[in-house]
Amino acid sequence: MANQEDIFKKVISHAKEYGYIFQSSEIYDGLSAVYDYGQNGAELKKNIREYWWKAMVQLNDNIVGIDAAIFMHPTTWKASGHVDAFNDPLIDNKDSKKRYRADVLVEDHVAKIEAKIDKEVTKAAKRFGDSFDREQFLTTNQRVLDYQAKADGILKRLGRSLENEDLADVKALIEELGIVCPVSGSKNWTDVKQFNLMFGTKLGASAETATDLYLRPETAQGIFVNFLNVQKTGRLKIPFGIAQTGKAFRNEIVARQFIFRMREFEQMEMQYFIKPGTQKEWYDAWKEKRMKWHLSLGMGKKNYRFHDHEKLAHYADAAADIEFKFPFGFRELEGIHSRTDFDLGSHEEYSGKKLQYFDPELNESYVPYVLETSIGLDRMFLAVFSNSLQEEQLENNTSRVVLKLPAVLAPTKAAILPLLKRDGLPEVAQKLVDDLKWDFNVAYDEKDAVGRRYRRQDAVGTPFCVTIDHQTLEDDTVTIRHRDSMEQQRVLLSEVKGIIAKEVDIREWLKEL
Repeated sequence: MANQEDIFKKVISHAKEYGYIFQSSEIYDGLSAVYDYGQNGAELKKNIREYWWKAMVQLNDNIVGIDAAIFMHPTTWKASGHVDAFNDPLIDNKDSKKRYRADVLVEDHVAKIEAKIDKEVTKAAKRFGDSFDREQFLTTNQRVLDYQAKADGILKRLGRSLENEDLADVKALIEELGIVCPVSGSKNWTDVKQFNLMFGTKLGASAETATDLYLRPETAQGIFVNFLNVQKTGRLKIPFGIAQTGKAFRNEIVARQFIFRMREFEQMEMQYFIKPGTQKEWYDAWKEKRMKWHLSLGMGKKNYRFHDHEKLAHYADAAADIEFKFPFGFRELEGIHSRTDFDLGSHEEYSGKKLQYFDPELNESYVPYVLETSIGLDRMFLAVFSNSLQEEQLENNTSRVVLKLPAVLAPTKAAILPLLKRDGLPEVAQKLVDDLKWDFNVAYDEKDAVGRRYRRQDAVGTPFCVTIDHQTLEDDTVTIRHRDSMEQQRVLLSEVKGIIAKEVDIREWLKEL
């Protein structure tokens, strides 16, 4: 595990050192679990959002996007079930006085068991070399099967207990597994209690007349309350989807693992409105579609898996997560939920307004069912960033730290480097910058030896470096260097834009969809 912890520490320090993520209001010692995105982080985040939006909205004829307000009428959250049911099971350690999410303590214990499976796989892969069959090993090795059965059994019991709100059994499970407090190392636990996660605030000029509001804990409700507005103004026929990205807020008690679980975060959600009875086929279709989108980024099939929910939310008839292998193990990246007609039906009941769709083919009105895909933008950022950060041993006994971001998402697409700060080279370089910046984010760097500049751009994740030298003045050719292979080629100045465009064009990445 220490190895994974070391990797994660490197991810966090690299994110800060290269302008991706800073602790929020750090000069005042920051706020726990609140982060700011730096100059490179803001670009990477924007590019991920755009990659999602284009695939979800632009490439689908029947999906449109909205941007709903963060503040909503307080009855919204009563209707959605958040006022009564948006809770986390919390447990305190009596010795350290620290509070934890009971389910997370159990999941962390399971992650340690899964790490043992990984260890067995790594050992076997070394032993058998090229003839190693990972799938066969996972399904036949007795030790691995025992570990897997143990992990599955624990999660099943946890899911069952949470679903039945049997908090005493959640505590019993923690005690049976011998889980200790990460701070005090003791097993001296309180009972498990439920805690509501919504942030309250007030709207109004004076305390007497102010209305109690909540900061939205999810973006989905803004879509549901606008269902009819969008359907009628867009003249949309079922099935159709409404997508939205935006901030949500949860008073996470145990917010940790860097930007994986934050109090202020961003979601990318799409609610797909369908005919009742068709939810099973749409659920399967969207599971497949969403996995394809993830795989289009080329981060490795082995890093993803589906996890079907043992515990279903009160509104769902099916739910699965797409989990990604973060440095701290497999965790939820995206949720796909079949929400039935709970949302629109509940808002119809609480608002007294009809939220139905008139189906001209059936000549009848009904409350549509909803199929949801919901992904955390910050989690997606962490998945991309942590998976891309690599330390490579090179042939000449040196190493390099390289951030192999998918080129389509990289904050800066190319760095333009004049070999020297004289002889007219900076002027040629600047002219190239001025030409390219209409199409791409580009950087100009003239400080240090060119090798050090390459290393700097590798670490920041820039896919291309273009070097202007004395030969450029003679024949208009430059050296273009590819980040991942470190291969260099001599090309005409006029070809540079086309070479970069081919690698970073969203069409090239999304055409598989």
